[in-house]
Amino acid sequence: MSDDLLQVELVAADRLVWSGEARMVIARTTDGDVGILPHHAPMLSLMVDGVVDVQTGDGETWVAAVDAGFLSVAANRISILSEHAEMSHEIDLEKARAELERARSSGGSNDEAEEAVRRAEARIRAAERAS
Repeated sequence: MSDDLLQVELVAADRLVWSGEARMVIARTTDGDVGILPHHAPMLSLMVDGVVDVQTGDGETWVAAVDAGFLSVAANRISILSEHAEMSHEIDLEKARAELERARSSGGSNDEAEEAVRRAEARIRAAERAS
């Protein structure tokens, strides 16, 4: 690995979603969006439902929708751990929009409904960014 790149692993509970080298990673934490470049100070943060952008060493941008989880940075390595994560190209935009409408109109508890809305919105943002 080059000294000017980060080793990134995006992991869901059931699988490794993406792994590779990157020039920069942007993720949403409980304190707001954070951009991580090579040689970033060590950090551990809680993530919220949102989108993760990975800019590779080849100049490509990979986008993923993630649920709340953890972000760890140390020694030019980033680990993003989330219960659910999907790469943007895996997301069916029409299904995601339908899930958002269902979540908004559901009669579930406020916390469950809000979480479902946030998750659906993140999936839509990820799919739209990649297109």
